[in-house]
Amino acid sequence: MCETCGCSETGEFRIHDHNHENGHHHHHDHRPGHDHHHDHGSDHDHHGHSHNHEHEGAGHSHSHDHANQKVINLNMDILSQNNKLAKLNRRFFEGRKVLCLNMVSSPGSGKTTILEKTIQALIKDHKIAVIEGDQQTLLDADRIEKSGAPAIQINTGSGCHLDARMIELALERLEIEYGSMLFIENVGNLVCPALFDLGEFKRVVVISVTEGDDKPLKYPYMFQSSHLCLINKSDLLPYVDFDTEKAISYTRSLNPSLEFILVSARTGEGMDKWFDWLVRQR
Repeated sequence: MCETCGCSETGEFRIHDHNHENGHHHHHDHRPGHDHHHDHGSDHDHHGHSHNHEHEGAGHSHSHDHANQKVINLNMDILSQNNKLAKLNRRFFEGRKVLCLNMVSSPGSGKTTILEKTIQALIKDHKIAVIEGDQQTLLDADRIEKSGAPAIQINTGSGCHLDARMIELALERLEIEYGSMLFIENVGNLVCPALFDLGEFKRVVVISVTEGDDKPLKYPYMFQSSHLCLINKSDLLPYVDFDTEKAISYTRSLNPSLEFILVSARTGEGMDKWFDWLVRQR
């Protein structure tokens, strides 16, 4: 999984789909060492490296293993393999004219509510599917399906992000239609999801006015790698200390091309602008 933050060393995750006819859930477990017919890439050997270091003024040298060097090498390999799979996912989407959007945010920003409202507004004229990422529960996928769109839930266990391999396996079960919109709701986290390309067309970062206007400064890479920022819960602006212009200014200093839309999923304010943005991407 993600060695950078140590969120999981086992790489275990579970993919659920909903069988309404039989009234129960099915799941797919993936654990390291399990063969899968859709496996890509090759195995890599990872070795600790020993180096001799000359210390100034010490007059001696010594050798030792550099654990940090091993972790860096392993991270580079993980990201390299992920990017290869992301390219395959992207070709899949392009071949089927699927608009894939990776929705990222910290927990509690309102991503799921935004998706519910989006599905309800667009499902009559657009084919929509959702891949939900969460560490443990099926709650978000249940909410999405009640809104009218098919959903696949990926439970990452102790993992803090989705990766391209998980998306590839979920796509085998989703049977996404030609010309669909596919929303991937990533695990709530503004750090690791920024590093992992899933094969999406655009990355949409969601923040809420209850989180503080300094979020872009604290998590710069997420905002540098995103294409649109939805500032949610605008109906609470009179009650919180959030400076919208300051948040936008901070973000533009990191990513001048990032677009912004101020919305309230609860009241509907600004949601039409979000819907129009989605339709333009097609």
